[in-house]
Amino acid sequence: MSVDLGELVSPNHTAVLTMEVQRAVIGDLSTIPELAEAAAATAVIPNIARVLAAARPLGVPVIHCLAAFRADRAGTVVNCALMGSVLRNPGAMLSGSPSAELVPELGPEPEDLVSTRLHGVSPFIGTSLDPWLRNLGIRTVVATGVSVNLGVLGLAIEAVNFGYRVVVPRDTVTGVPKDYADALLANTFPMIATLTTTDELLNAWGGR
Repeated sequence: MSVDLGELVSPNHTAVLTMEVQRAVIGDLSTIPELAEAAAATAVIPNIARVLAAARPLGVPVIHCLAAFRADRAGTVVNCALMGSVLRNPGAMLSGSPSAELVPELGPEPEDLVSTRLHGVSPFIGTSLDPWLRNLGIRTVVATGVSVNLGVLGLAIEAVNFGYRVVVPRDTVTGVPKDYADALLANTFPMIATLTTTDELLNAWGGR
């Protein structure tokens, strides 16, 4: 099926979502060094920054999807291996702490929205993300961030389930190990999303 990228990402119905681009994930306080290294190798943060810098002047909403935890763990349940691994560290991504912050290269700018969840591994369920998007008249979401193994994949699947179209610039996402991440982008994501690049997306927005 051919896709008109310009229509798909038209600023009047598109939002950009960043997924867990946080200091403790792939930033300066990363506790997942292999993921941070993979992100650095493909310039994930600079590429997302380019997307956001183009989106904001066009009126394309930017929503940062973050994860954080209370010190008393209220609202969070350890019901999978990933959560168990993260929460072994009592200081992991505590709400309001530097480790839970968005990486500074991405803001947030005053016009951005920030959706922080205390539970789960993807950003739609139990948050304000879907109502925000609907209230903004959004039909297409541009998914960026980490990781394609789980977080970005979950975001894309849930977005489709909620009725949105999904665009993924390949150079704004990453995962580990590289061959597995590449396999997901080659075989799974094309079934649920339109894959593109930062340059192609910016060209669709008028070359910004």
